[in-house]
Amino acid sequence: MAVEAACPESVEPDRPEPALLTEPADGVPPVVESPAALETAAAALAAGSGPVAVDTERASGYRYSQRAYLVQLRREGAGTVLVDPVALNGALGPLAAALAGTEWVLHAASQDLPCLAELDLRPERLFDTELAGRLAGFERVSLGALVERMLGFRLEKGHSAADWSRRPLPQEWLVYAALDVELLIALREAMRAELERQGKLDWAWQEFDAVRTAEPPRARPEPWRRTSGIHRLRNPRQLAAVRALWEARDRIAAERDIAPGRILPDSAVVQAAQADPKTAEELTALPVYGGKQQRRRASTWLGALRSARELTGAELPVASPPQDGPPAPNRWADRDPAAAARLSAARSAISEIAEANGLPAENLLLPDLLRRMCWTPPKQLDTESVAAHLRERGAREWQLDLTAAALSTALQAGSEG
Repeated sequence: MAVEAACPESVEPDRPEPALLTEPADGVPPVVESPAALETAAAALAAGSGPVAVDTERASGYRYSQRAYLVQLRREGAGTVLVDPVALNGALGPLAAALAGTEWVLHAASQDLPCLAELDLRPERLFDTELAGRLAGFERVSLGALVERMLGFRLEKGHSAADWSRRPLPQEWLVYAALDVELLIALREAMRAELERQGKLDWAWQEFDAVRTAEPPRARPEPWRRTSGIHRLRNPRQLAAVRALWEARDRIAAERDIAPGRILPDSAVVQAAQADPKTAEELTALPVYGGKQQRRRASTWLGALRSARELTGAELPVASPPQDGPPAPNRWADRDPAAAARLSAARSAISEIAEANGLPAENLLLPDLLRRMCWTPPKQLDTESVAAHLRERGAREWQLDLTAAALSTALQAGSEG
């Protein structure tokens, strides 16, 4: 049964100009940097009431790790707390105890939960405002967009891409960090009411719990293949050179905790693999490698290239490695016409259901899950078998209620066609 869809932004009634929020209402608190200050802050949070707004700041693009360099929290009765986990050597036990049993409110929680887990901070209940916006059918779901739409405030574009490993942290950065949790609780209340109005609140709780309990993503077996520009290389020897340079760069980056791209950009990795320089003079004649830092590392890069040249044919990487899952959908018609027909029918069914319920199709059912099922369907194509197949692979009950019967019909029609 279709539920009420969201009102598209383009047809919403005119609203007053949103008020620009530039400072937290209670000011910016001092950063918690000592065990004593942490005990005091944890006690305040424990004495507060209601959900706890949580956010983190990392240093992606600057550091190799994805650790949290600042943790922001806010709770009714406690105000805002800014914690420096680096100064505390990651020992946030009092904070974990204070948050036990509380509901956490995060925006795009899947981005923050891994680094929080590294600090032994794990929610027992979760509300994700970004995911709530997606389920509500909103086109724009950034924190700024939702705060403007639901609360009538505008947040200044801040320092999310800054180097949060820097110490001391500039005051304007701390203002930005505090504002990130300033309105999260109010936004949670507004989004909860919207989801309830649309009849989607139960769906949301199932989705939030799936995010909260999700296993960490599996490590890619050959992460070097994600080097930007590698698609231009098909020669196995050149691919081996990319792999060797990537692995050498990764070792340096991990040792120094610096983002790999700041050690050597992907474009330079690909250029060296193509040119295959044999001497320091040939290497430093290439763009990037002539710089002071790269000259110091010339022996490292040349050693990597030499190791790639010395590999036997059997040791070279293949141009197209075996895939984990079905091939690209544009190849299905040639390789398995029946699977292509199933996918076409299933996609149409999912699109119709998603539109009727004011949902993005990818939130109704993960595209990868849909492709895998169409490529290798269950032996029985009745509704119960399709539902069991999807449930085993992580689909939630609300998704099965909406899609299992329609997908059963689509799979049968595609197979017969």
